[in-house]
Amino acid sequence: MSGTAVGAAGPVAARLSLLDRFLTVWILAAMALGLGLGRLVPGLGDTLAKVTVTGVSPPIALGLLVMMYPVLAKVRYDRLGAVTRDRRLLLPSLVLNWVVGPALMFALAWLLLPDLPEYRTGLIIVGLARCIAMVVIWNDLARGDREAAAVLVALNSVFQVVAFAGLGWLYLDVLPGLLGLPRSDLDISVWEIARSVLVFLGIPLAAGFLSRRLGEKAKGRVWYETEFVPRIGPFALYGLLFTIVVLFALQGDAVTPAPLDVARIALPLLVYFAVMWAGSLAVGRAVGLDHPRATTLAFTAAGNNFELAIAVAIATFGATSGQALAGVVGPLVEVPVLIGLVHVALAARRYFPPPTVTADAAVPTEGPARV
Repeated sequence: MSGTAVGAAGPVAARLSLLDRFLTVWILAAMALGLGLGRLVPGLGDTLAKVTVTGVSPPIALGLLVMMYPVLAKVRYDRLGAVTRDRRLLLPSLVLNWVVGPALMFALAWLLLPDLPEYRTGLIIVGLARCIAMVVIWNDLARGDREAAAVLVALNSVFQVVAFAGLGWLYLDVLPGLLGLPRSDLDISVWEIARSVLVFLGIPLAAGFLSRRLGEKAKGRVWYETEFVPRIGPFALYGLLFTIVVLFALQGDAVTPAPLDVARIALPLLVYFAVMWAGSLAVGRAVGLDHPRATTLAFTAAGNNFELAIAVAIATFGATSGQALAGVVGPLVEVPVLIGLVHVALAARRYFPPPTVTADAAVPTEGPARV
């Protein structure tokens, strides 16, 4: 998927495919279609929800895997070392994702939903589930650094496995107790979190790495990036649209009868996404990151792992609980907000110094591929 899919204008836009040129329209249409199907087709949401394999929804898993594979197949894995040595990127990412993000969602949930404890708890769970899947799409559309995104989502996945349960205990039990507020319990196993990471990140990451490794070995980097990558690129958008339709169809019957509750839940989410994204982009600019890496920092800090949050809420509190509904509203708000922020990110390029282009970053015109 080309980074010019969003924000291109004039002659460039005219050369884009119909899917790329009207991507925002297709995403909004997919949301509407999913909500309409969930509302109009009796039992569709319940049927889709019951079709799970070890707690994972195959339709959602399929969509996410198809969506993520082309983006991760584009990553130049031989450049990851330069990203892992960039402390200006890694340290702010860790702080923003695992300190600022959960704390901000905790504060917003208590400030804006003091009278709705179930929704409040659900939002806190959303804040703890850092994004490891759909963020790669938003980052790619906004011309973020693919290699940086691969490293940051992998880093988030590790921290998610080791820190999610502990942070849930801190923000739902310990901290409310210290502040004299009502407390909640979160019953979630490390295996459930690790399973989410393995399915939604591990499989497409391994497939993308092997595709590049074997493709470049067989036919070289020029062929891989000029022939193979363009062929698989559109499937990222197909997977994204399919995932949105299925996800919204699952919850269409739950969210449409309660518009006021959805609006109450949406307000702190809107504030959260705006503050986390803008604040993270500003941090990236302040520490001297170029636009691609600052954009990656912003999207990886602002996004959330909705699949994990919903699964945890359902497993702990039940499918019809307010906590589960709060998790469901998360992607309903996140998808349109982050696609809007893609446009903002592209417009913000003028405020950043041009990225440094190295010889290693260029596609070789001859000779064997460097793997």
